[in-house]
Amino acid sequence: MRYLIIGFVSVLSFSVTAQNITGKTQTDGSTLPYVNVYLKSEQKGAVSNDDGTFKINNVEAGTYTIIASFTGYQTQKKTINISSNDIVVNFDLPESELLDEVVVTGTLKAVSRLESPVPVEVYSPTFLKKNPTPNIFEALQNVNGVRPQINCNVCNTGDIHINGLEGPYTLVLIDGMPIVSGLSTVYGLSGIPNSLIEQIEIVKGPASSLYGSEAVGGLINIITKLPENAPRFFADSYVTGWGEVNLDVGFKTKVGKKANLLFGTNYFNYNNPIDNNGDNFTDLTLQNRISVFQKWDFKRDSNRLFSLAGRYFYEDRWGGEMQWNPSFRGGNEVYGESIYTSRFELLGKYQLPVTEKVLFQFSYTDHDQNSVYGNVPYLAQQRIGFGQFTWDKPLKNHDLLFGVAARYNYYNDSTPATVGADEVVIPSLFAQDEIKLSDKNTLLLGARYDYDKRHGNIFTPRIAYKFKPTSDDIFRVNAGTGFRVVNIFTEEHAALTGARDVIITEELKPERSYNVNVNYLKKFYTKSGAIIGLDASAWYTHFTNLITPDYDTNPNQIIYDNLDGKAITKGVSVNFDAIIASGVKVLIGGTFQDVSQTENGIKQRQILTERFTGTWAASYKSYKYNLTLDYTGNIYGPMRLPTLGEFDPRKENSPVWSIQNIQLTYDGLTNFEIYGGVKNLLNWTPNRGNPFIISRANDPFDKTLDENDPTDLPFDPSYVYGPNQGIRAFFGMRYSFK
Repeated sequence: MRYLIIGFVSVLSFSVTAQNITGKTQTDGSTLPYVNVYLKSEQKGAVSNDDGTFKINNVEAGTYTIIASFTGYQTQKKTINISSNDIVVNFDLPESELLDEVVVTGTLKAVSRLESPVPVEVYSPTFLKKNPTPNIFEALQNVNGVRPQINCNVCNTGDIHINGLEGPYTLVLIDGMPIVSGLSTVYGLSGIPNSLIEQIEIVKGPASSLYGSEAVGGLINIITKLPENAPRFFADSYVTGWGEVNLDVGFKTKVGKKANLLFGTNYFNYNNPIDNNGDNFTDLTLQNRISVFQKWDFKRDSNRLFSLAGRYFYEDRWGGEMQWNPSFRGGNEVYGESIYTSRFELLGKYQLPVTEKVLFQFSYTDHDQNSVYGNVPYLAQQRIGFGQFTWDKPLKNHDLLFGVAARYNYYNDSTPATVGADEVVIPSLFAQDEIKLSDKNTLLLGARYDYDKRHGNIFTPRIAYKFKPTSDDIFRVNAGTGFRVVNIFTEEHAALTGARDVIITEELKPERSYNVNVNYLKKFYTKSGAIIGLDASAWYTHFTNLITPDYDTNPNQIIYDNLDGKAITKGVSVNFDAIIASGVKVLIGGTFQDVSQTENGIKQRQILTERFTGTWAASYKSYKYNLTLDYTGNIYGPMRLPTLGEFDPRKENSPVWSIQNIQLTYDGLTNFEIYGGVKNLLNWTPNRGNPFIISRANDPFDKTLDENDPTDLPFDPSYVYGPNQGIRAFFGMRYSFK
């Protein structure tokens, strides 16, 4: 009887001192489900339900910090006191633009951006909406240190430069999977519906120790929305004064009790040939593109992960002489570059039903391209399969990650340089240990081993250190190595145009890089309620075996070989972002860099690399009138351009140039937004101050070329560093039903 009384008293005592926390999560007055709500420094938390409600049971008496966190929204913190009664805590999370939220790219683990030892920049859909674009390629033009580079005046294909390094040095991921590479780096960056993007994470500097080849200069991870987080139905469409039409449409639905489906499609059409610079060539490539995306999320016991996603992409694009039509395709009468692209992608993740956290991720892409550049055909197929197991094992003061991966590459094309299909399987092992030295000091050690039968063993280590003296100051140092295996014809559009002969002087060896990056992050809070963020970085990268196209030795050739010397890229980058209580938000960034290569004692700036760049995005919100004004832009310093030798009258270096945009958005209607504005306010185009942009545009097949006369320049469309599209108005509408 005595033990029964003691037990009854113990239960009664627990019921008195342990209470429940309930509440609701929302944003702007609307329900926000699936928010992580947890008590700081405790092993207690919950995820809000479909209606935004949550409950944390059996919390003992005391004072706590309760935190609500959700990707794409600003984290909310509150101090609560638990006594003898249940309490109610509600959260209203405003949308965030530069996120201090959960990131996965830097360490392959979901961690707070502020806690990651690897600096990661994060951009939300709110940031992308400031300057609406039909694809990811253009959307990144206002990100500091990131520049979309157009590589051809005729077909307008391009790639993405990070810190002055060309596109092939940047690995583009979708949901963490390396499915955008090779051919798709040039031709497949379009067609990802911006409306389906949850956030974009950018790491600047080598990440080969986790992601392998191609992650030499940095990586961009495009994270799509979870089906349960997307609106029930959404649509976003706009038109421009040039006749461009872009449409994003999608919906989510439940399929049975344990599956959620997200469906989205993007359609883009431009069919209005314009030649404002008078060279008889289209200023903007004509395009007809459709992309269909599906993502399935399955509910499993213990919240284990299981998701599948797929995308199909088809594009028909052409550029060339204004009188070109498909009947001239592949002939030598009227010049045109016509590209048919068909590709599909499949990716997924599955958490194994075991006690340990073991995750299997996989992806497969099939890219088929039928293209002609004048009378030069380029028929190519690329297939990439990827599978990866990771084991996440946290221990006391250690957070371990082990992985094993395999990548299957198949590539074949119709060029004379490709004798037979290139098919290879690259197995990999990697390990990482994030060591908590103290509350303020964290050390990360990592290494990766790859075996490529063409090049043998490849080892890429890295080390990172984070010092956090206060909650508002973070100092990071990262060092690592990278490697890249080059395929010229999937990465260098200039090798395909037929304007120059391609010369490969030797068997190309993999490029190697050695990088050091220093980063400082600081938050300031003013008495007026403003929040100001400073994010500054400095980097130094040394390359060996660098492969770059040589346009200078012979104006009729592009020569590829491994650099017999060294290549250096170094610079500093600074971002300021400020949120002011009056409704003003500002983001300003600047990068200063020196990208050069030295061979035979001669130092030369790398071609198509600017010395400095600046970006900005300023917003003013009038809550009274439901209006938002966005002013975005960029500015680029001079870069060395690929001229045709001393007799080429075109400028050897580009001028300082800038693209600026303005937009007004009205959101006073339920579920609707109406927006419009002007792109390229300054009406800047590269032909300013140049006698011509495309060399020998009047004779693109060089039929009357005198090869013995050095002043008689051959046809060459590779002199390009920015878009030829001038000023234009745009108008659009968005509808979103949550």
